[in-house]
Amino acid sequence: MTARKSNRESNGPITAPRLTPCGRTRREFIWQAGGGFVGTALAWMLAREGFVPTRARAATRSPLAVRPPHFAPRAKSCIFLFNYGGPSQVDLFDPKPELTRRHGQPIPNLDNDPLFKSRNPGMLLGSPRKFSRHGQAGIEISDLFPHLAECADDLAIIRSCHADSFAHGSGLLQMNTGFIRQGFPSLGSWVTYGLGTVNEDLPAYVVFLDHRGGPIGGAPNWSSGFMPAAYQGTQFRATGDPLIDLKPAGNISVHQQRAQLDLMHELERQAPSAGAEDHQLTARLATYELAFRMQASAPEAVDLAQETAETHSLYGLNEAQTEKFGRRCLMARRLVERGVRFVQVYSGGGHLDENWDAHSDVQANHTLHCGETDQPIAALLKDLKRRGLLDETLVVWGGEFGRTPTSQGDRGGRDHSPRGFSMWMAGGGIKGGVTYGATDDFGYAAVENRAHVHDIHATILHLMGLDHEQLTYFHSGREMRVTDVEGQVIRGLLA
Repeated sequence: MTARKSNRESNGPITAPRLTPCGRTRREFIWQAGGGFVGTALAWMLAREGFVPTRARAATRSPLAVRPPHFAPRAKSCIFLFNYGGPSQVDLFDPKPELTRRHGQPIPNLDNDPLFKSRNPGMLLGSPRKFSRHGQAGIEISDLFPHLAECADDLAIIRSCHADSFAHGSGLLQMNTGFIRQGFPSLGSWVTYGLGTVNEDLPAYVVFLDHRGGPIGGAPNWSSGFMPAAYQGTQFRATGDPLIDLKPAGNISVHQQRAQLDLMHELERQAPSAGAEDHQLTARLATYELAFRMQASAPEAVDLAQETAETHSLYGLNEAQTEKFGRRCLMARRLVERGVRFVQVYSGGGHLDENWDAHSDVQANHTLHCGETDQPIAALLKDLKRRGLLDETLVVWGGEFGRTPTSQGDRGGRDHSPRGFSMWMAGGGIKGGVTYGATDDFGYAAVENRAHVHDIHATILHLMGLDHEQLTYFHSGREMRVTDVEGQVIRGLLA
């Protein structure tokens, strides 16, 4: 019996498959077309059963493309002034006469809080700070913030904030991401994901760290978590080039860089696809494009030489104590002026007295950090207001938690306290000249109109035109959101 010839022997040499005008073989075209019809039907059936999120957005070529808000926003941008370490509410924004009267006595009613009792809380520590009434509403503000007190009518001070962690690492994560563990998108990432960017030449989300270093935990505090990397915060520097390695190595010209990017885009278009768009590749190419454009735009955006001498003086750039934080505040104003959605400015870095973590001597610690930040913060509010930007820029001030009303150590330090602390907001749809909520007579725990971190986040998103219950991202089998399954907009803060 004669052996059967192979296809190669019987049919001659194999030729390359013929491509259709769409750049695919006929078999690939038919397979993808048929699979597309099946996928459409399957998606409809799954959506009808509630498995596929009905609010899912269609993928776009740019992950930072402008997206419509859920409703008309009050704020276009947000500047979050983050005081790493935990500022003391009873020494800054929440005066407690009863605490002063009972200085040196044990704090009562600790049986209801065994966790705090186990931390050896010490005796009540009255605040030596002088509180005065400011603005038309007579808001009481500490003498540690004389410049900020001039802006009292623009502030809404929340005296009833509370969080879930005593530790810096998890406390920072919760204030930044809504969760006490790593792996979740930060608030700035959610804003960027929900709204996109209006300036394609700058990042939508920028982070300025303190000159002494970053917060404990580092990058997860401004990470995009399980979202594409395009939504993560971009760290800017306050001196020199705003970004490390912004300029290309060697003698590569602008035209050569453009040609390289064009080639990558062409290769992406020609690459075989398994069906769904490769979101990671798209995000990476978008990042390369952004880096290319930022070589021209970023240095100009943070070039303070363009500002007047009066503006430099307003922010305290001529004084050694205020120059570093003032520089970052002025850069933040320039960035939101150019359409950046979310800017986070850190005060405090490193450990202990290098930040607001006043374990040893709260008065010395806060005198230092308030002295560094008071004038620049007031300048930021005044500058935004005179430029007509405060109405559309939400400014938020706070830390990961507050401090105890009891003494720690021999020199009058205060321990961490998430049970009750103060934050404030201004601009961007906020009702100025008000205080909201209250802690108990000692400033230990929030007792009236309690505002959890989730409520803070829900309110910030609301002012930017985003419903925190609708702003979701499908991950791990369910719709994830920054407020998890909680959060209420604090209506009492809204103008």
